[in-house]
This record gives sequence, C-alpha cells and structure tokens, in this order.
Amino acid sequence: MREPVELRRQRILSVVESRGAVKVSVLAAELDVSVVTVRRDVEELARAGRLRRGHGVARPPAGEAQPPAAVPALRGDGSAGDGGAIALVVPDRHSYLYETLHGARTVLEESGMRIALHIAHQSADTERPLVERALADGARGLLIAPRWRNARSEELDYGWLADVGVPTVLMERRPRPGSALHVLDSVCSDHWYGTYLAVEHLVSLGHRRIVLAARDDSPTARTIRAAFAEIAAARAEVEDWSVVLSSPEAVPGPGPESPAAGAVTAAGADAPPVAAAGARTPLDLAALLRERGATAAVLHGDVDALMLVQRLAESGVEVPRDCSVVAYDDVVAALGSTPLTAVAPPKAEIGRAAAELLLHRLSGAAGSGGPVHRTELLPTLKVRGSAREWVPTTK
Repeated sequence: MREPVELRRQRILSVVESRGAVKVSVLAAELDVSVVTVRRDVEELARAGRLRRGHGVARPPAGEAQPPAAVPALRGDGSAGDGGAIALVVPDRHSYLYETLHGARTVLEESGMRIALHIAHQSADTERPLVERALADGARGLLIAPRWRNARSEELDYGWLADVGVPTVLMERRPRPGSALHVLDSVCSDHWYGTYLAVEHLVSLGHRRIVLAARDDSPTARTIRAAFAEIAAARAEVEDWSVVLSSPEAVPGPGPESPAAGAVTAAGADAPPVAAAGARTPLDLAALLRERGATAAVLHGDVDALMLVQRLAESGVEVPRDCSVVAYDDVVAALGSTPLTAVAPPKAEIGRAAAELLLHRLSGAAGSGGPVHRTELLPTLKVRGSAREWVPTTK
C-alpha cells in the first residue's frame, strides 16, 4: 500500500529539520519513491512556506537554525575524498583567485552541494592529476582556474581539459579562439575594460606619459599588458608609454615563451602595440620614470604595486606628489600607507556566476547540447587618492 501523501511530506520535513539542506535525490532514495514525486512534494511544501527549495535541494525555512554542513576530510593534496562533490581547482598562493573561490563556495553551499577543494602547486602540469583524482572520487562537476603561466602550458591543457566528461566551467580564463576549449563554459572579468579604466583615469588627470609595470605569469597579466599597449598607442593624448615587468618573480616560467634575461620592453607612442616580458632583475621604477619623463604608472598586481610604491619612496619619489599610481587587482591595494586607487575586477561575483552556471548545467535544464556561455563581468575603479591631476611645471 502506498504511503499517504501527508505522511510522506511529514517525513520529508523531519529529515530537513534534523539535517538541514538535503538533496532531493537522497530523499527519494530514503523514501523509496521517484525523484519526480519528491520534487513535487518539495514544491508544495515550499509553496506552503514549510521549507525552501534550491537547485535539487530542500532546506529549512529562512530564519530557522540549520545543522552545520558536514565538512569532508581533506587529503594532503587539499582534495576531498567524498564522491558527488563539485571539484574546485585553483592555484596556490593566489589571493585574487581565492576571492573568486569564496564566491563560488557561497553558491554551492547554499545549493547543498559538497565541495572538494584542490590546490594546484606552482610546478608545471599539476592540475591534471588533481582533476583526475577528483573524477575518480566521483566529482559531478568542475570549476577550474588553471595557472597557465605561459602560452605553451595553456595549449598543453587544451586536449585533456576538453574531455573531462563532467560539466566544467573555467574561472577567469578565456582560451585561445578556435582551440579545443573555445566551446567550454567560462566566466571572466573584462580585463581590457579594466585596463581602459586605469588609462582613462590617468589621462583625465592630465597625464601624458605613463608606465605599466605588470606581471607576465598568468593569462590575466598577459591580457593587461596587451590591452595597455593597445589602448595607450591608440590614445592621441598619450605622448609616451612603456611596459616593464613588475617583479623578478613575475615571469612565465621555463619554456618556449620565456623572455631572455635582462630584456626590458619600452615602447613610445609611435611604436607598435606589442609588449614582451621585462627583466628578471629588480625594477628601478624611479629611474625608469625619470628616463621616460613619465608622471604616472599602472601597477599589477597589488602586492607588487605596494612594494614598488615603497621603492619609489626610498628613491625620493612620493605618490601622488611626484607620480600618480593606479593598482590593478584591488585585493590589498587599500591597505598600504598610501591607499592606492585600483581597478577592482568582480572577483567574488566571478565565482558566484561560475557556480550558478555549473549548477545550471547539472540541473539538466540546458541539456548536453545547450549553448555555451562565455560570460564577461566589468571591473570598476576604486578612487582612493594615489592619483592626482598633473600640472606641467613651467621653466
């Protein structure tokens, strides 16, 4: 004899009350009924305000205390051993992407999904073994931000990453057009626009000679370098611009894309908008500013920016009195002795949007043949006073 509907729904409420968020598929298995039946029950209970429903999950009503979610034990490589989780793969020592990770985590935990976090070390080819481990453990989906320190390492990942076999969303990565990953879902910041905001702000303040000191060891860094060269070369107001490496450690790493040691790129307004990597030796930004007659600098990323500002002060160059500065990343730019005006990519929002897109794929709403999503979110400019109007001195 079939169980009465009201009794079954009361059992659902009891399970949700005792455990917090519970997957519909788990409820169906425990009640020995179809997922469709439980989904219908959950919808009716949610309509009556007796519980809340999310992406395949039933949760207690808003305002009621929920039991803490079980945290899976982590292995030594930072991965979780439970099956059915969402695997998140991000590089180590990357505070920018950690903010993205926290945005994704919020969405996934609210949906009742378990999370298996995998931290990829700085050595080459570390992401693939972590992904393979996650898939062997039964991961249902993958959110990943590969390190891709140079173009060669990026291309080597295209083949296997395109064939992982579970819904996958790239975070803050935009593969080369026409590559195997061109048809993979991705959510990115529009770093061209972020670079435009930095240049536009400085030009609006009267600066005509601008230096970009940027990293060169990630897809974001390379996008910023190329964007700055393109934008500065196209602006008639910019009389001179140059691109150099912001830190001796910020290089692409060994491989065919690595720069020659000691090479510094400096391009004038009449030069082609191409910027190679800079020197492996510490950057004397004060000397470069004097050499180029530059009055402003865009510095990527935040830690390098704060260190370069300190180095400028040691050389007698005060920010913003002698040089206006715009940082790029806005992770810790506001914490310096001189709070830095900064371009702020929507880091947490990137993670949230990527997680929501992955949940959409897992729900089956789009189907395996649904359109690929390539989402771009625009950065903003946080003005804090490290850049001021430039008034040329008269002789």
